[in-house]
Amino acid sequence: MAEISASLVKELRDETNVGMMECKKALLDAGGDKAKAVQLLRERGLAVATKKASRAANSGVIAAKASADGRSGVMIEVNCETDFVARNDIFKAFVADLVAKAQALDGDLAPAVVDVVNATIQKIGENVVVRRNVRFAAQGPGLVATYVHLGSKLGVMVEIGCANDAVAGNPAVQELARDLTLHLAACRPPYLDRTAVPQDVIASERAIYAKQVQNKPAAIVEKIVDGKIGKFFSTVCFVEQPFVKDGNVTVTQLLEAKAKEAGGALNVRRYVIWQLGE
Repeated sequence: MAEISASLVKELRDETNVGMMECKKALLDAGGDKAKAVQLLRERGLAVATKKASRAANSGVIAAKASADGRSGVMIEVNCETDFVARNDIFKAFVADLVAKAQALDGDLAPAVVDVVNATIQKIGENVVVRRNVRFAAQGPGLVATYVHLGSKLGVMVEIGCANDAVAGNPAVQELARDLTLHLAACRPPYLDRTAVPQDVIASERAIYAKQVQNKPAAIVEKIVDGKIGKFFSTVCFVEQPFVKDGNVTVTQLLEAKAKEAGGALNVRRYVIWQLGE
């Protein structure tokens, strides 16, 4: 029996987009002849994924789910070729299965589901790509919430830090987490807070504002620029934005109010916003 190297199996895998085990079996059956192995895969109806996998996958869905205890959450983007397939029940079930797999995985999902993806490609007749995935596990007392909007074209996930588990389990805090996902979907802030804004971005904004009032005295220019920078932060920083459901309070003020209600401190640890194909 011919010895099949791992590198040869990988070459066949890269050329055909078929799972590693099937590639190795075909190479064994072909006595190590890669061209013959490709033919065997085609005869077995597996290499058909190759041509389909070369087609552009620009449609698809974003899916997200928090665990039952709210301690973790995942979000994935899965692409296909048409919106028709994205709405197909087979594709929806496939995506739901991927979400379940992502919940038990800390790393990249795509390599772990190659065989499942190829089986789905052949079943639906379109290319399918697992584009990206992310998993949040609460970093201390807290909870994770997710939300998917715009016909599964936009997804968000947020982690709320809590003083203790009792605060995390408070219904008011759980409602807050849901509200913050809605805010993220509506406002899409690029930064969590001022410390997250790159210094070159701040410098660029300051230069623009200074140019706008360059004819005024230097002391006045500095005050005006500082004021404009403050307003800039209120538009790009999540915790400084006016809350989408009540523009009279900022997200920070909302967190402080809910913290008093729940009996313990609250903060936003992290969040992610995905637009399909972005």
